[in-house]
Amino acid sequence: MFILGALIVAAAVWWASQQIVGELRAMRDEAARNRTLALLALLTPALRDAQSDPRALLVWQPVAKMVRELYPSESGAIDRASGALFPFTPDRIQAAHALWTTDWLSWERTHDADYKLKAAVIEQEMAAAGPSPSPALRGKLEAVEREKLDLYQRRYSEYVRIAKALQALE
Repeated sequence: MFILGALIVAAAVWWASQQIVGELRAMRDEAARNRTLALLALLTPALRDAQSDPRALLVWQPVAKMVRELYPSESGAIDRASGALFPFTPDRIQAAHALWTTDWLSWERTHDADYKLKAAVIEQEMAAAGPSPSPALRGKLEAVEREKLDLYQRRYSEYVRIAKALQALE
């Protein structure tokens, strides 16, 4: 009788421990799902930001890399669910670089056209002034050309810096 009682107590303890282990496992799985959802919530704006401005990729990519290192299993689950490296696949990085280059070329054409128009207006004023335009008009034309070059150089410097950083991510 004593042995039967001991077996019943042992079975009850075993059953209770299995219930506790199951609950702990469920809590651990739920915590992992919550971390995965939190990571998705954190990184999803990165996709939107990088699509509209490739420079955002340079801010978000280190964050995404850090998240991948801190939460490898959750990151892997997101990758499997999305079918690719989340949030930035190599194709997305290349697309960002292409967008950056396209934006640069568009800006360059607009910049050139704007300053050609400014110069043409001043040249027309100079032609209307006769064979010897005033030094003020010549200075005005030189100032426009200097402004055009200065703005171009600043913008080109930014273009090169960002383009090289995007290439480094590839």
